Amino acid sequence: MFSANVYTERRKRLKKNIGSGILLFLGNEESPINYPDNSYVFRQDSSFLYFWGLDLPELAAIIDIDEDRDILFGRELTIDEKVWIGPRPALNEYGLKSGVDDVVAFDRLQAELLQANQKGRDIHFLPQYRPQNLIRIQQLLGIDAALANASASEAFIKAVVAQRSIKTREEIEQIEAALDITCEMQILAMNMSKPGMYEKEVAGAMAGLSYSRGGAGLAFPIIFTVRGHIQHNPHHGNLMQAGDMIVNDCGAESAMHYASDITRTFPVSGKFDQRQREIYTIVFEAQKKAIEAIQPGVEYREVHLLACRHLTAGLKALGLVKDDVDAAVAAGAHALFMPGGLGHMLGLDVHDMEGLGEDYVGYTDEIQRSEQFGTCNLRLARVLESGFVITVEPGLYFIPELIDQWKAEKRFEEFINYNKVETYKNFGGIRIEDDVLVLEDGCRVLGNPIPKAIEDVEAFSS
Repeated sequence: MFSANVYTERRKRLKKNIGSGILLFLGNEESPINYPDNSYVFRQDSSFLYFWGLDLPELAAIIDIDEDRDILFGRELTIDEKVWIGPRPALNEYGLKSGVDDVVAFDRLQAELLQANQKGRDIHFLPQYRPQNLIRIQQLLGIDAALANASASEAFIKAVVAQRSIKTREEIEQIEAALDITCEMQILAMNMSKPGMYEKEVAGAMAGLSYSRGGAGLAFPIIFTVRGHIQHNPHHGNLMQAGDMIVNDCGAESAMHYASDITRTFPVSGKFDQRQREIYTIVFEAQKKAIEAIQPGVEYREVHLLACRHLTAGLKALGLVKDDVDAAVAAGAHALFMPGGLGHMLGLDVHDMEGLGEDYVGYTDEIQRSEQFGTCNLRLARVLESGFVITVEPGLYFIPELIDQWKAEKRFEEFINYNKVETYKNFGGIRIEDDVLVLEDGCRVLGNPIPKAIEDVEAFSS
């Protein structure tokens, strides 16, 4: 945890931003795999972590803004639980770590909220992503679980997003601690991967490393695949062969659950062939141009489109795209090769705060989501601010099913040379991703350098 003062100050700022009412925070519970005593690894809700810092199940908290009270709700372990999982400090000791003096039994929560309801006071809560907490909202506030998220407080969401979006020095240190682990994971994968191995052998080694380096494990399930055109491919069953490329999208969490998210693409056999080298160079240069463009006051959607123009120009030089590059991107023809966005926020969540609503995090009242295929998938389009941590992850993907569909529909024939594209249908995909801090006068790529230039990738892969 950070010092108690950090959490106290975060809550004070939140009170000031919302003004009045009661703010309800529900921590997460243990989540069973197949029966109650066999649980997934516990992961606390990130907004609960941000404002209270406590990484324990079965906690809740309220901030009573009008009475200036912060109350933590929980329960002590039973003797049976101590037998099976061991003792832990008393709840009031955890409260002190969070800067809270008012620590009470969990069963008092309902009475507190009932009393507030009877007085007609506003009770604000955030959207919930776990069924247990949706049911708890129904039990506590009488709102049908199926409708609860529609009643979440927009004022609360916006205040939390505004606060969590700007990362402090201490938070940057945590993200870079996670990146230290991720750097080791990426280099391990480059060194270890060889023709004749299965993806799962390397993915398993990376997962083990993430747990052994003092962090909290993986920030998200590892994407490690020779089928790199499937952008979030969860499968690790492919046999790696000479001529294959690996897309390795992985990230660790720091001990305090701050995330990292890095992608590297490398050849299984240690050397890129000519066609792989050409496509890789296009992606590498597009990422470089995108990072150079990052600074406060710039719309990230414009950085995305800048990267897309560089990607499309590179494809035109290879004969896959024709006619005017700017017109092709404006029409959306580039999305055949890059149907996703350039990046997203990063913090306590790998897609930071998206559980609160992607449009609240990546868009504003002035900057609305596009309806154009590809561009509509941007997770982050808003104006960048100093203190944002974002990912920059351009890619080129040759997706056979999408190519077949667009070709059959004769879509964008004025821009796409389908005869040439057909020869790339078995190519796969390439993505390069780094985590970037927006500064007052530009930006900084976070973490230690991870091999990215072709000569460096080949040196670590051979």
